[in-house]
Amino acid sequence: MEPILRIDELRVTFATDDGPAVAVDGLSLDVFPGETVGIVGESGSGKSATAMAVLGLLPDTATLGGSIRFRERELIGAPEKELRGVRGKGIAMVFQDALAALNPAHTVGRQLMEAVRVHDRSVPKEALRARAIELLETVGIPSAQQRADQYPHEFSGGMRQRVMIAMSIANDPDVIIADEPTTALDVTVQAQVLEVLKEVQERTQAAVLLITHDLGVVAGLADRVVVMYAGGKVEEAPVEPLFALPSHPYTQGLLQSLPRLDDDADDGRLRYIPGRPPNPTELPAGCRFLPRCPHALAGLCDSDPLPVAEIAAGHVAVCARIDVAREGWT
Repeated sequence: MEPILRIDELRVTFATDDGPAVAVDGLSLDVFPGETVGIVGESGSGKSATAMAVLGLLPDTATLGGSIRFRERELIGAPEKELRGVRGKGIAMVFQDALAALNPAHTVGRQLMEAVRVHDRSVPKEALRARAIELLETVGIPSAQQRADQYPHEFSGGMRQRVMIAMSIANDPDVIIADEPTTALDVTVQAQVLEVLKEVQERTQAAVLLITHDLGVVAGLADRVVVMYAGGKVEEAPVEPLFALPSHPYTQGLLQSLPRLDDDADDGRLRYIPGRPPNPTELPAGCRFLPRCPHALAGLCDSDPLPVAEIAAGHVAVCARIDVAREGWT
């Protein structure tokens, strides 16, 4: 099966007063029809920059390199008119801040109608409204006919996120990018929103690129996981092998940082990864995780290029000391 979305050696650099800041550095990723791929990593790892690069939504201060191909169509450098045809129709986005993404001056129904009309102006107004109500019902919003005439501020946070999901599937896209779709929602509402997203994905068979820092979200939804650190991919694996036997020290650190009821730490404190990510304007040679890694070895981990270890089919990690790291975890 050919990937519907192929990211190859993507590099995103922002111009800053301190010099070029590298947000994404050589990321390669394939997304296949119908699958859910999770991208995880701490803030600043390049997750959202990757999503914005796919849709051509980065500011003018950004410089892109590499390739992003959607159905064999190159998106980097494509004319704005061509990108507008892809956004919403071929690739849709669920933004993390629904209140900021929705227009406060227009009703929810009108915004859903506009999302359809922008790609097909031949649809009559009555059909547009019927489609908007159908979309609200699809994502589980009660009294959809009345709610369609309400404004975003009249919806709760979870309901607004459902509206964003409804808008993302308005034109039956092939790929849905969900960028931190549960940010700032309480746990119960998070579960409801994720369930809606899962049901929508199963119904439409769209590929989902799920961007999050929440490993619990990834465990429940993703088929495959890409772990990013300081702009690069450090590990990629199907979801079950990644959680069962993480191989990169950074992935291990992320999993150890999760609160657990069966944690036998003597002091009872939450675990964390010591240190901080590197400055994107001064990225070091070799492994970016080296200053924080308990297995780092000078002269080996600070050399380029780093070896890519194949752990199993579909499971790879970028680490020069992969055997030591795996042995330490087990």
